[in-house]
This record gives sequence, C-alpha cells and structure tokens, in this order.
Amino acid sequence: MSHPGAKNQLRIIGGRWRSRRLPFPDLPGLRPTPDRVRETLFNWLQPVIAGARCLDLFAGSGALGFEAASRGAGEVVLVERERRVADRLRENARLLGADNVRLVQADALRYLDSMPAQPFDVVFLDPPFGHNVLASACCLLETRGWLRDQARIYMEAEKELGMPEVPANWVLVRSKAAGQVGYHLALRTAPGSGLEESAIPDAERR
Repeated sequence: MSHPGAKNQLRIIGGRWRSRRLPFPDLPGLRPTPDRVRETLFNWLQPVIAGARCLDLFAGSGALGFEAASRGAGEVVLVERERRVADRLRENARLLGADNVRLVQADALRYLDSMPAQPFDVVFLDPPFGHNVLASACCLLETRGWLRDQARIYMEAEKELGMPEVPANWVLVRSKAAGQVGYHLALRTAPGSGLEESAIPDAERR
C-alpha cells in the first residue's frame, strides 16, 4: 500500500513505536529490509528480543535496529559509515526518544576488528548488495568475542548467493527468500561444545 510522501521512509511494524514512519536519505544501495521480511524475522526473535543487547552493523536506514528497540531490546548499537546516513540515524533516534539506541559512525569491518566492551545477544548483518562481506563479518564476530553463547545472528544478502558461509559452531536455524533477497538466522553455540544441534530450542527448529 502506498502512502503520500512515503518515498524514502520506513515504517516501524511493532512495539512501542508501531506505525511510526522515519525518513532516510535517498542514496544508492540504501534499502530498508522489506516489511514482510522484518515481520518474519522478529517473529523468529520474539522469544529473545526483550532486554537483548543488539548490534546493527551496516545500519543504513536503521530499519532493523529501530524495530528491535521498539520491541523491547535493552540496548541497540547502530554502526554506519556514511556521515549523511549516520546523521539521519542520530536524528531519528532523537525524534523517537530512543534512549536505548546508540550510534557509532565507523566502517563495519574495521569496527569489528577491535575488542568489544561487552558481547551481544543479537546481531543484524544486512550489508549493501554486491559487496560480498558477510563471510568476513561473521568471522570477525566469532573470533573477536562479539557474541554471547546462544547469540542470534541475522544475515541478509542476494538470494543467488545461497546459504552464507558461517563459523563451524553456528547453526543455521532459519532460511527463507523473498523476491531477490535471501535471509537467514543463525544460532551461536560455544566452540567445541558438541552441542550445535542439541542447543537449538524446539521453537527454533526448522
């Protein structure tokens, strides 16, 4: 359904800011995760999102990070490289009164190539199409200590790329496609625990 003035706006689907619309810059490659994909994703995350510490890398429009904050995440860190986009994210957080959202203006992979102050429960990976950086981001998340045990990692990429390459101790628990987009959810288990399959909650088994 189209709305007057809806171009370059995203709609928050659920939670305390449900139906709020937020503007984002008109820049090449900046594409919010589609509404129906976000609805599916946050149905998957519903058991764990409340109070979760979330990292939205390649934040772009902020669709995933703001949706998580709206649905009760304890803290959301948005990482965005482009200054104009970062400025808009900062302003949107102010407009919402989102005191649980923090912006970091940085290149996502450089940001990951450092030691985190505290690991995350949920990570969103939705890089610009055509950049082929998912595998590098996943490796850095695992090897640099960014993830808690049982962390959930969401990955979005071109459908033709198929299943993303992930560390051996991650289990892909969900995988779907919509149009030209493939989207996937992984569950992290402790390395070498041998619990990869048994660690999957019954509600998350495909």
